[in-house]
This record gives sequence, C-alpha cells and structure tokens, in this order.
Amino acid sequence: MGRRDTLKFSESGVRGIVGEGLTAHLAAELGAAFGFYQGGGRIVVGRDTRPTGEMFEQAVTAGLLAAGCEVVRAGVVPTPTLQFSVKANRAAGGIAITASHNPSEWNALKFIGGAGTFLSPGEAAGLFDLYNQGNLPYRAESDFRGIRPLDGAFAAHEARIREVIDADAVRRRKFRVAVDCVNGVGALYSPGFLERLGCEVVVVNGDPDGCFARPPEPLPENLGELCRVVREAHCDVGFGQDPDGDRLTVVTDAGVALTTHHTVALAVDQVLDGGDPGPVVANVQTSRLVEEIAHGYGCEFHAAPVGEINVVEKMIEFDAMIGGEGNCGGVIYRRVHPGRDSFCAMALILERLAFSERKLSEIVADFPPIANLSCRFALPPIRSRALLAEMTRRYRQYDPLTFDGLRFDLPEGRVLMRSSNTEPLLRLNVECADRRAAEALLERFRAEIQQLIEEAAGT
Repeated sequence: MGRRDTLKFSESGVRGIVGEGLTAHLAAELGAAFGFYQGGGRIVVGRDTRPTGEMFEQAVTAGLLAAGCEVVRAGVVPTPTLQFSVKANRAAGGIAITASHNPSEWNALKFIGGAGTFLSPGEAAGLFDLYNQGNLPYRAESDFRGIRPLDGAFAAHEARIREVIDADAVRRRKFRVAVDCVNGVGALYSPGFLERLGCEVVVVNGDPDGCFARPPEPLPENLGELCRVVREAHCDVGFGQDPDGDRLTVVTDAGVALTTHHTVALAVDQVLDGGDPGPVVANVQTSRLVEEIAHGYGCEFHAAPVGEINVVEKMIEFDAMIGGEGNCGGVIYRRVHPGRDSFCAMALILERLAFSERKLSEIVADFPPIANLSCRFALPPIRSRALLAEMTRRYRQYDPLTFDGLRFDLPEGRVLMRSSNTEPLLRLNVECADRRAAEALLERFRAEIQQLIEEAAGT
C-alpha cells in the first residue's frame, strides 16, 4: 500500500492511517489552511483518547498559530462537546482530532464551523482548495496570538442537556445502567454523567487509554460483553459508545442489543411524546421505523442525504428539533446543539424510561417490527452511477428518492442502493417487517444488480 493510499478527504474531514497518509506535517498544514479559511480568530481544538491524538493536537495548534489564530484547547473531550463549545465560546471554528469509529491506527481531523456544525460539502471543498494551493501567507511573530486552555467544556455541555430534559424525573427512578465506553472519551465522562442523573453505573471498557478492547463501532455484534453485563448485573439499560462519543447503541434490560436505528427511534419517540410538534428529519439510510413513529404522532417526516451535516441542514430548513442517522445510532437534538450526541441520546432514553411504567424491552416490543439486511458490490463510482440510473428507470413507478442513491418502497419492503462516499463500493440495503421477507428481497435485488454488473462488463 502506498503511503497516501489511506488518506481520505471529505466533508467529514481528513482521515487516514497514521504514518501511511496522515502525518504531523500534513496536520500542521491543514490546521494553517483552516485558520486562514476561517479568517483567523478563535479556534477550539479537542481530541479523543487515541495515543496519537496529542501529537496531532500539537501539530494542528502550530498550524493555527501560524495562521494568526487564537487556539483554545479543550483537551480530551467528546466530539459533541467540542461542537457545543465552538458556539458557546463564540469561536470562529473548531477542529476535532478523532477517527471516530475507525480502528486505533487511524486518526482524523474534523473541521467545525462557527455555528458548531461540520463544514458543508461546499465549505469543505473550499478549505481543501485553499490547502492545495499552498504558499499560505503565514503570520509574523508580531501577529502571534497564543494558546489558552478551555476548562469545564463538558460541564457546560452537560448543563445544557439537563436544561432540556426532566433530570429530576430520571434521578427519582435510580436506574442501574451499564455503559461500554470502548476506552474512549466516554471513559472520562459517561460514568459521572450518568451518576449525576441518579444512576448506579456499571462500566465496561472504562480505561481512557485509547486501546480499544472491542471493534470501536458500537454495532450490536460488537457489544457481547455489554449484553452479558446488563444481564448479570440486572441493569435497566445498557449503552455502547464509540471512541469520540457521538454514536450510541442501546441494550435492553433483557441483555439484547438493539439496532442502531432503535437509538434514534427511542429518542424521537420521547421528544414527540413530550409535546414537540415535529417535524422529524433522518437520513435516507435510517429505518422507516423512525418515519412511522413520526407519522404516529401526526408529524411530518423529511429524508436527508447521508452525512451529519446534511441532516442538520435539512433540520434547520424545516425547523426540526429532533432527528438523526439511524445507520450509526446518531441522535441530533437541536435544543442541545446541532450535532450527533451520545450523551444527549442517553439522557433522552433515560427520560423515556422515567416517564414509562414499563421496561425498555417492553417499550421496543410495541415498535413496528423491522428486519434490515445489506450487502455490497465492488464497483467504482462511474459504474455505480450508470447502474443506479438504470435501476431508477426500471423502478420509476414507485416514486423513488434519488438525491442520495436510489430508494423506493415496494409492497414487501424498502430498497436502498447507494454508492459509498469513501470506498469504490455500491451498497444494497433492504428492510422488511420480518427477516425471511428481507432475505428474499435482498436476494432478488442482489441477483438483479449482479446481472447488470456482468452485462456491463461484457460490453
């Protein structure tokens, strides 16, 4: 593998395997470019617990200082805390040093605008264009602005969450909660956060050393230990986080890990049940379970392209307070801040339990059943576009959504095809009310797509 083969530039930032593509030199240059792109000013910098985080924090700081910025260091904090801090401190922007759910050998720089949201695709393109031009007009010593620490960043974030939920109702229930922090930022903040909500907390993977004890993405198949702890400790609920604290997966009192879609569904159900009139926004990859919950409360539902900033922009457009990305367990509650936030998600789900006389397993048993399956095809973007165009023509009678791949509803279930934003892959996802129907639908479209791929290769 070439040294730059792993490096990826997108609206989600710049990520790569440390030493193969992502280097301290590159981080310093990108920091300087971001500083100039944001017009100087105050930039908040934070990181997760990865061992390479401190190195990149130093490099990014050097670049920002060279661009004439004032650097405010938040230290090791959750990404949602950093987003909250940018706006709360009236900063020009922020840089989160985290590869989120990627393995520990990866790291990344995620760029945050002054509103506390990630850069839009257009803004990210502008930043990378500035970086690629090079020859930035670095500042002289007389323009040096310095560094200062940001103390209490998480405390301010937590205080805002407590303002928008009924924290007293949660405290009165004295829930027993297990939380798997994957040795990420949650290890520093989640136990205290939950204890201050009156919970008795059992911690799994609570050493904040960045050495992930399980695959860092909190998918149900990666949370076996958490499920066991929930059962053995007789917990009311379990929470599985990712290393930077923006994604969440929920485990029921029976020790069953729910899909990531259920995380968003539970949060939406609580907010709407509390009287919020909606609408609700979620990305096209989110289960229609969330859409059905919204319609059950008489609320409008709007789909957005995949990507946190795309969902946030659609929420702002329709003045939606609650939404998210079900494919990754990302809850976005704008009354706290406009970004994915596992701490906000935990609080909303605990509030849901506090206002209910039932166990979590009983609450989700009343949700419409879902079976969500997927597969993928090795296909470069140009060939993916041609295939999606042909599939759109074949299924146009079903009024498909085409702003991010192709999605349509058949009588037996929902079908989604998308070209990956980061890999030369075409992804197929189907969702039905039961697994047998989902397996049949997946096989039907897998065969149809494979036939089109083979026909294209033969021409």
